Amino acid sequence: MSEIVYLGIDLGTSRTSITSSTGVRQTVWSYVGYPKDHVAKKKLGGRDIIYGQEALENRMSVNLFRPLAGGSIKAKGAKDTSETKKAIKDLLEFVVSMAKSPKGSTIYAVIGAPAEASVEGKATILEAAANCIDSVIVTSEPFSVAYGLDFLDDTLVIDIGAGTTDLCRVHGKMPEPEDQRTHTVAGDALDQTLANLIKEKYPEAQFSINMVRAIKERHASVSPKMEEAMEILPVAGKPTKFDVTDLVYKACYTLVPPTVAALQDLIATYDPEFQAKMRNHILLGGGGSQIKALGLAIEKAMEEYGGAKVKTVEEPQYAGSNGALKIALDMPESFWKEFKSTKSAAPAAKA
Repeated sequence: MSEIVYLGIDLGTSRTSITSSTGVRQTVWSYVGYPKDHVAKKKLGGRDIIYGQEALENRMSVNLFRPLAGGSIKAKGAKDTSETKKAIKDLLEFVVSMAKSPKGSTIYAVIGAPAEASVEGKATILEAAANCIDSVIVTSEPFSVAYGLDFLDDTLVIDIGAGTTDLCRVHGKMPEPEDQRTHTVAGDALDQTLANLIKEKYPEAQFSINMVRAIKERHASVSPKMEEAMEILPVAGKPTKFDVTDLVYKACYTLVPPTVAALQDLIATYDPEFQAKMRNHILLGGGGSQIKALGLAIEKAMEEYGGAKVKTVEEPQYAGSNGALKIALDMPESFWKEFKSTKSAAPAAKA
């Protein structure tokens, strides 16, 4: 009988994390690169595909894909090109390979997707998993976070990624569609807003969106007393110092209003007897949870609705994949066998 390996995978627009029952925990940037020509392939040691940060750093030599950004997995109604689907498949196979499962293992995986991922998006995930996973459950990313931390009783989860901010109402069972909300003011949108603000205030500054993302990650804060943020950017090729403190604050704060609106909507449509409990049991996760003072800013904005209490997860990078693994381990074996298929056919389980 083959060994069973359980995987928890958090498919992120910016980063994808995996936690396995074999003890592996790994994260890779969600980029896939294909050499542009034979010179590029030679430079990359003869490889046909490179992944993660290496792909980003070699973007001048490769056709670079960030396949989880803006496709059907992240946005309702979006369509995936054949190239994008191939990149998603290649990325997922690479992530699964990082678990270093023994040869011949049976692999069961729970994969986190945005709270309101479309039917097409879930189908894309299942199709991508067909050749490397025996049976798959696609579940809500914020629910995975809550499950991993045992926050299963009247909890509101906010999972802030690069492409979407996902919210989920958790109340002792698998979430229904009405328990979930998604909006697109997330990491990528903050990067673009910050880029626009810098361009408006300092039109002479030269920068790329990757440089802006790095600035945000160094200084991200919504504290009225945030530390001064000084950055060096080229002006006509000459390194020049700029004060971007207020710009970083303004860009990051754009996340608060739509998140509070979604929170209040989930609270207002919940059983009135339990609304106060849920409002005071909010869990903040995802990469965006690392924005300084974000939890306090949400609490302050919620004062007009009766107040709130926000707790930030301690390990945002792996909270989703850890929770997904816990779901996989807790799932009855009969469930996995019911949906088991060969790796040459698409798995069929989703939640």
